[in-house]
Amino acid sequence: MRRLWRPIAVALLLLVAFVYANNTSRLATRPPGPPTVLAHRGIAQQFDTTNLRNDTCTASRMLPPTHGYLENTIPSMRASFEAGADIVEVDVHPITDGRFAVFHDWTLDCRTNGSGVTREHSMAELKKLDIGYGYTADGGKTFPFRDKGIGLMPSLDEVLAAFPTRRFMINVKSRDRTEGERLAAALGRLPPERRALLLVSGGEEPVEEIRRRLPDVRTVSRGSLKACLLRYAAVGWTGTVPEACHNMAVLVPINVAPWLLGWPDRFLERMSQANSEVFALGPYGGGEFSTGIDTAEDLARLPARYSGGVWTNEVELVAGALKQGEQ
Repeated sequence: MRRLWRPIAVALLLLVAFVYANNTSRLATRPPGPPTVLAHRGIAQQFDTTNLRNDTCTASRMLPPTHGYLENTIPSMRASFEAGADIVEVDVHPITDGRFAVFHDWTLDCRTNGSGVTREHSMAELKKLDIGYGYTADGGKTFPFRDKGIGLMPSLDEVLAAFPTRRFMINVKSRDRTEGERLAAALGRLPPERRALLLVSGGEEPVEEIRRRLPDVRTVSRGSLKACLLRYAAVGWTGTVPEACHNMAVLVPINVAPWLLGWPDRFLERMSQANSEVFALGPYGGGEFSTGIDTAEDLARLPARYSGGVWTNEVELVAGALKQGEQ
């Protein structure tokens, strides 16, 4: 019996040694560098997230404003980049004139003085709206941004022209496959070097269409992210990156990250070799909505000398703290 167990024990020890050596960050060759900051919604008005649902009108539960920027506008994007963002996330809708409007909500009724479904309008119609109309921090007693958002809703073309060398994550708000086809056609007209600066996120069907038509664009959807992380959990110890993780924006909650073998440097190195980019999120608590790395406590949970991406709703705080940490 002892003779039988001895080779088994040796094999197990060798396996443990292999897994350790293959996944320790101490042996990773990934060069150090500053984290990439992705500003979710850019510099925007914050709101009460209590009992938040998909159809909640967040403009009507705005927190007292500390700045004058509205999300998904060119001034907000410019301020986000100036604050230290490397990537700004924008929301898009296909509209009746064949273009894409940059606006968060499915309908116009919450934030603007317009009504109806956003995508059922032309850009000329949307430009007439006041996108600051519905913001209130006191239950409708005052509207500090009313009349200040007229004409500020941009098209995707305008955004890309205003920031020709900047990076964006384009968020598709539907699960309509034809929207993926239209966005792929629009992005396909860009030079490859410009597309390389873009990421696309959103519903399964349009994102799948983008992946099929533009394999050089990194994408992510809830389903593709789940498939990537589950398959990596099964085979990552071998150093293999499953095909499901290639050409992706890989979003990793900070409380899930330590369970991914190779975290942080080996994991980042492997995803980079698969043409994927990793972004740390705030802790996942099982709810519908994810959080960002938004507080000093969240930042403290990042590994020392972390060189991946950081997804945040508080770009001014987070980019400033990360920049200060480099000094």
